[in-house]
Amino acid sequence: MAEPRNIAINRKARHDYFVDETFEAGLVLTGSEVKSLRDGRANLKDSFARFHGSELVLMNVHISPYDPASRQNHEATRSRKLLMHRRELDRLMGKLREKGLTLIPLRLYFNVRGRAKVELGLAHGKRQYDKRQTIKEREARRETARALRSAHRG
Repeated sequence: MAEPRNIAINRKARHDYFVDETFEAGLVLTGSEVKSLRDGRANLKDSFARFHGSELVLMNVHISPYDPASRQNHEATRSRKLLMHRRELDRLMGKLREKGLTLIPLRLYFNVRGRAKVELGLAHGKRQYDKRQTIKEREARRETARALRSAHRG
């Protein structure tokens, strides 16, 4: 069976936020948006999800217009409804009421059945010193890996 194929990954997300939990949601898309996603033309920078009434909506995701669609094209950064089970939505709504939590898209991908999905992260923001600490830890891991590699060679 085929593996899920990534369209776009939000690399800044784990740098700017502590991700507590992840969720998978379907997207309500137009035909030209799906074609554009198949070409890999999407950007998750500065995007987020929020509730409008009882519906979850993905905001600020840039999906480039699909040139061959001409007049039937979509608006690049329109709000897109997300599809999840009602029980999941209710639980998520309760968690988002907690102080400082937000929903950010971590990646956009096609699942094994070819459906466009978004992986959402329930996250809270990092402070500047947290970001510095994360960078320090990553560099320390790189140094130890480098030292181990050179020890194996010599």
